[in-house]
Amino acid sequence: MKLESLCLHAGYSPENGQPRVLPIAQSTTFKYASTAEVAKLFDLAEAGFFYTRLGNPTVDAVEQKIAALEGGVGALCTSSGQAASMLAVLNLAQSGEHLVSASSIYGGTFNLFAVTLKKLGIEVTFVDQTASDEELEKAFRPNTRAVFGETLTNPSMDVLDIARFARLAHRHRLPLIVDNTFATPWLLRPLEHGADIVVHSATKFMGGHGAALGGVIVDGGRFDWAASGKFPQFSEPDPSYHGLSFTQAAGPAAFAARARAILLRDMGATLAPLHAFLFLQGLETLSLRVERHVRNALAVVDFLRGHPRVERVNHPCLPESPSHALYKKYFPHGGGSIFSFEVKGGAAEARSCIDRLRIFS
Repeated sequence: MKLESLCLHAGYSPENGQPRVLPIAQSTTFKYASTAEVAKLFDLAEAGFFYTRLGNPTVDAVEQKIAALEGGVGALCTSSGQAASMLAVLNLAQSGEHLVSASSIYGGTFNLFAVTLKKLGIEVTFVDQTASDEELEKAFRPNTRAVFGETLTNPSMDVLDIARFARLAHRHRLPLIVDNTFATPWLLRPLEHGADIVVHSATKFMGGHGAALGGVIVDGGRFDWAASGKFPQFSEPDPSYHGLSFTQAAGPAAFAARARAILLRDMGATLAPLHAFLFLQGLETLSLRVERHVRNALAVVDFLRGHPRVERVNHPCLPESPSHALYKKYFPHGGGSIFSFEVKGGAAEARSCIDRLRIFS
């Protein structure tokens, strides 16, 4: 079977409107006719598949679909959302360098940045994303290499002003990385508002079924790595590939190409082909599911807001939310199905409420 036949992407054939078949390429390696052919793949002289740790036809189909959904030039699937955040950062920063991150991010990512990256020699300054530009400017250093935030923070549901953070990052010739897990590209596409790199935990809404674990990095393809002057790893010759320059070899997709060729190769945080197939099934219903998630969540928010035993509901759709103006700016059609609420009383009352839930577990 020719490799091309394994690379069919999920969807519909424009020729006859019939569903295309996407096999699960459940193989670690692939067969080629000559050593010269394989050498071109190893040296990145040609595109193709030779070892599933770096690329696989089924995984490639997911990457292309998510890149299209986000409006990027390329994508890289990983074994989890945490792996996506880690590889995105390590593609930009090394020991002795620095990041600026919003403080109200997912706790696992906060720990990755505050503890694990620190042990690797990368420092992170956490900032209040509602602070003034003047205050945020104080966080930048000469060795800062990226800015990080979440479209909708986990779990406080604060809305990131993506355009403002992009302007701050670009003023320092730095890229903005945005975690878009909670919004999904169906509700918001950060690249359209100035972000340069988008990451997701595909485990959540993109899968939608809880049967597979995975993450993805999307390369916006607009950041000029060579002109920045701060990222020689993209523009200068790389010794791993006989002096290849990623900006010259991959053009706008240099970020995604290097993340795959260097970090996925060396760290092995690879998405399994079977899980890629499961994500493709989830992506087929993304628009319907997210619309229904949002509609149901807002109905529950409205119910809880008027409940006598509820102290407060946290969702940016509410006028009293500090993020309400940004919510209206970035989510004109509504968005975000995650919320939190505070039960009147104390910890005992909160635990009792959780223990008595019957529909949600």
